[in-house]
Amino acid sequence: MKQRTLLREVSIKGNALHTGDAVHMTFKPAPADHGLVFKRTDLHGQPEIKPRVDLVTDLVRATTIQQGHAKIHTVEHVLSALSGCGIDNLLIEMNASEPPIMDGSAREFVKLIQQGEPVEQNAERVYFTLAEPVSVSRGNSSVIALPFDGLKISCTSADDRGIHTQHLSLTIDPDVYVTQVAAARTFTIYEDIEELIKLGKIKGGSLDCAVVIKGDKIISKEPLRFPDEFVRHKILDIVGDITLLGVPLKAHLVATRPGHALNAELTKLLFEKYETWKKGGRKPVRPAAAKVELATETTLDIRRVLDLLPHRYPFVMLDRVVEMSEDTLAAIKNVTINEPYFQGHYPGNPVMPGVLQVEAMAQAAGILILRRTSLEGKTALFMSCDKVKWRKPVRPGDQLAIKVKLTKIRGPVACAEAECSVNGQVVSSADLMFTVIDSAEID
Repeated sequence: MKQRTLLREVSIKGNALHTGDAVHMTFKPAPADHGLVFKRTDLHGQPEIKPRVDLVTDLVRATTIQQGHAKIHTVEHVLSALSGCGIDNLLIEMNASEPPIMDGSAREFVKLIQQGEPVEQNAERVYFTLAEPVSVSRGNSSVIALPFDGLKISCTSADDRGIHTQHLSLTIDPDVYVTQVAAARTFTIYEDIEELIKLGKIKGGSLDCAVVIKGDKIISKEPLRFPDEFVRHKILDIVGDITLLGVPLKAHLVATRPGHALNAELTKLLFEKYETWKKGGRKPVRPAAAKVELATETTLDIRRVLDLLPHRYPFVMLDRVVEMSEDTLAAIKNVTINEPYFQGHYPGNPVMPGVLQVEAMAQAAGILILRRTSLEGKTALFMSCDKVKWRKPVRPGDQLAIKVKLTKIRGPVACAEAECSVNGQVVSSADLMFTVIDSAEID
C-alpha cells in the first residue's frame, strides 16, 4: 500500500479544550517519508515536533507531547483522524499549544482531511506487524496487543459503578473509521468536572464539545450519535494514542477500560519492539498452513485447533471442537481464573468480556467456513457482527459451549449464526460475517 498525503492545504479554527485558547490549525501536504509533524508557528523559531511516545509528558485526560520548550496538548483526536483516514505525511501548523476541540470528536478533522483530498505518493507504506503478544494493566484496566494482519480493536468501556458498560470490536480501515468511529464525542463523569477545573483543565469545555454522564442520565446538547458512543470514543482515543508509535501498526488490541496513560504504556512497549525489529531482531512469523484433511474430520483437539487458527496465547478462544458437520459446529472453551483479562475485568468480580465471547464464536465459525471451502491457501477474515446480545455473565469455572451454523456462503462472503451457552443457558449470541481470501493476499 502506498503512503498518502493531502493534495491541498486546508485550515480550521476553534477553541482548545483544556487551555481554552483560540487556535488556527492548518494541514499542509508533505513529501513521502516525512511523517506527521506538528509546527508551533506562535513560538520563536517555529519549532517542529514529530509525535512519538518518548515525547509524552502529560496524560491527565489527554495526551501531551513536548520537545524542548515546545508543547502540544491533546494531540489524540487529530492524530486519530489522520491515522484513521490513512494519512502518512503531513505538516500540522498551529498558532497555539493545543488543537481546537471542535465538537469533541474527530469528525471535523475528518471533514478537513476530505476537503484536502487524500492522494497516494510513490513510496510504499511501512508497517510494524506485531509478532508476539504484549500486554499492560493498571488496576481494573488492561490492554492486550495480539498478532493480527490489520488493525483491529476490541474494547470494553465502563465506569466504576458498572453503569454504561459498552463493548465493541472493529477492524479499522478508513471507511470503518469515518463511518463508525470519527463522530464519537469525548465524555466525562459529572462528579469529575470540579477536580478537572482544579487541575487547570477543561477551560474551554462545554456541552458543545463533550457529553456528561450524571448517574444514569446523559447530559448532551444533542442526542447520542451512537447507542454505544462512549466505547467508540475510547476506540478513537486508542487509534490516536498508538499513532505515537510513529509507524502504522498491525495488531489486534483488546482493551478493557482503557485510558491515555495505559494506551501510552502499551505504545512504549510496542515502540521498544519496533526498534528491536528495525535493528534486525525477531521478525513476524506466520503460523504453519492448516492440514487439508479438515473436510473429513468431525472433531478437533487443541493441536488441530492450533493448526487451523492463526491465534496464539492469550487469544485462543477454543479448547476443542466436539462436533462438526457441513453446516454446523460445536466447540468448548474452558474459562479459568488463569485467563489474563481477569486481572482487570474486574478485580473481586471476575467476568469474561463480552467481546471475547464474540471472538470465540468468530474463531469457531472461521474453522467451519474453511471446512466448506477449498482450505489450502485460504484464510477466513472476520468482517462484522450484528444482533449481538449478552444475556448472562460468564465467570471463572464456567465451560463455554459455542454453537455455530452457516447461513450463507456466496463467493468470498460467508455468514453464520452463533451462540455461547453455559449449563444449557444462552449467555451471548451474534450474527457474523466473514470474507474468505487467499493467504497470499495477506502476505
